[in-house]
Amino acid sequence: MHLPVSLTTCNVSEEAWPKSTMCEPSSGYMRNQDIWWTEQLIQEIQSEHPGELVRTGSPYFLCSALPAHWRSNKTLPVAFRVVALGDIGDGTIVTVRAGNDENCCAELRNSTAVMKNQVAKFNDLRFVGRSGRGKFSVVHSSSYSSTNKR
Repeated sequence: MHLPVSLTTCNVSEEAWPKSTMCEPSSGYMRNQDIWWTEQLIQEIQSEHPGELVRTGSPYFLCSALPAHWRSNKTLPVAFRVVALGDIGDGTIVTVRAGNDENCCAELRNSTAVMKNQVAKFNDLRFVGRSGRGKFSVVHSSSYSSTNKR
């Protein structure tokens, strides 16, 4: 399903962006009443994949649930995925970053993926070295360049 959403960049996480402001017009997203369609779509997708996908700070993206505890430099039990609810073109580069109060930029391996059919799949995403300790906020950003030439 392709939905008409125009996003150039999305840098969000539950901790980094309070829910009370994430849908206000000043944040760059549409107003709450303009995104009503996302609720039903999110519920549909989550019912098809129970426990696999969780909400993000953005109403236009879901991502894989991460384990509560995981050793550093070990492969995750399943590939980490970012799912776009809107029409994000194939070839869009998606990057995952992580950090916390003590380590603002955790070292990640294999943290870039390419969007294909609304899904960016991160094979072998790893938290490396000491960056894997503690609780982190995970941020994904999507970026693309237009191929339209004027």
